[in-house]
Amino acid sequence: MLNRDDDREFEVDVSRIVGDEERLLETIPRASQDAVVSCLSLHWVNDLPGALIQIREVLKPDGVFVGAMFGGDTLFELRTSLQLAEVEREGGISPRVSPMTNTSDISNLMGRAGFSLLTVDTDEVKIAYPSMWELMEDLRDMGESNAVVGRRPFIHRDTLLAASSIYKELHGNEDGTIPATFQIVYMIGWRPSPNQPKPLERGSAKTSLKDVL
Repeated sequence: MLNRDDDREFEVDVSRIVGDEERLLETIPRASQDAVVSCLSLHWVNDLPGALIQIREVLKPDGVFVGAMFGGDTLFELRTSLQLAEVEREGGISPRVSPMTNTSDISNLMGRAGFSLLTVDTDEVKIAYPSMWELMEDLRDMGESNAVVGRRPFIHRDTLLAASSIYKELHGNEDGTIPATFQIVYMIGWRPSPNQPKPLERGSAKTSLKDVL
């Protein structure tokens, strides 16, 4: 993937670096980047607050971070179906879907990391699959299988069969397919700079919102 596209396809000089989001400062100097873009990879980070702080550190003043990551409602149908099946068949549950960050926490994490002028938005993409089995195969092929260290090393086949039935019963579509929800959280934050716009002081407005509406 790193060398998939030829350098000649870009209008700027390209440097290809193999790095780790959690050790970003080991490969990218502080205050060296005008922009940082992250697309659907931050949900794999163990220390998300630390990664966001390092992203801010590599940005120049007034540099922008644009990111997209999977949110907490991603694959909630699969998660609940597996949990109910495990409780029924095995008397307990083990995490079967990697944990995701709740949408409501993203703004707080961005603020704590030192970003300003925050924008956070969400979108939901629903994909129909013939059954739970095709969904799980697709996730495996995408490299999005469960990577939680404390999970049980295996899951019984009868538990999977029960989960498949529960999935169709609770979430199935009328045409016999099952939906899989992917919640995507979009975020924009800027590294603070003295020349950035500042909010006015409370009570300094000269126009009443009531008059506008």
